[in-house]
Amino acid sequence: MGVLFILVYLGIVLAVIEINTLLFTYTGLDKHIARFQVISMLTGTGFTTGESELIIDHPIRRRVGAFLILFGAFSLAVIISAISNLLSDEFYTKNISIVAAVLIMIIFILKTPYVKKLLSSKLEHELEEHYDFRDLPIRDALLTDESDHILNYFIDRSSDFVGKELGDVIEEDEDILVLYIQRGDVKIRKNRLVTEIQEGDHVILYGDEKAIERKFGPKKDRQK
Repeated sequence: MGVLFILVYLGIVLAVIEINTLLFTYTGLDKHIARFQVISMLTGTGFTTGESELIIDHPIRRRVGAFLILFGAFSLAVIISAISNLLSDEFYTKNISIVAAVLIMIIFILKTPYVKKLLSSKLEHELEEHYDFRDLPIRDALLTDESDHILNYFIDRSSDFVGKELGDVIEEDEDILVLYIQRGDVKIRKNRLVTEIQEGDHVILYGDEKAIERKFGPKKDRQK
C-alpha cells in the first residue's frame, strides 16, 4: 500500500504541474516555457534562468508561483514521510486516489475551449482591474494586438541611418513610434526625433510589425 500511495501522490504532482502549466499559458506564456518554470518552482531547481523574469514580472504568475513553491516543499515532506513508513498500514491510499481523480478531471475541464477562453479573459480583466499599469510586463502592456511589435534596433557602421535624424527617416503617416534612443548610459527621449543617429546607438521602436520591417528590416537582422 505504501508504494501505491507514493505512485498515486506522484500522479497528483504531475497533475498539479499540468494544471499550473495551463494557467500560465492562459496568461500568455508559451507552453514549453511555462512547463519548465512550473517544474523549476515545484522542485526548487533551475528557477534562476532568464525566463524566470517572465514569472517574477507578472503579478498573477507570481501568485501561482508562490503556490507551486509551497506545494513543492510540502510534497517533498510527504514523499519522505511515505518512504519512511513503507512497512506501516497507516496510508490513506483511497482518499489520496480520490484527490488524484479530481485533479485529472480539473485538467480535462481546463483544456476545454470554453474554459480556456473564459479563464484567459478573467485573468486579463484581473490584471486591468487590480494591478498598476507599471507592474505589467511589456507583452501585456504594449503588445495587445497581433500586429504590435517592439524592437531594439542596433545602429552599426553599415546602417543607412547613421548621421540622419529619425524625424526625417520616419514619415508622419507610418505606424512607427520611437520610444527613445539609448546611447551608452544616456537615454534620449525629448530630442529623439531631431538627434543625429550615431554608430552604436540603440533605437527602441514600437508600432506595426510590418511597417517597422519595411523601414528597418526584419527583426532577426536588426535586433541586438
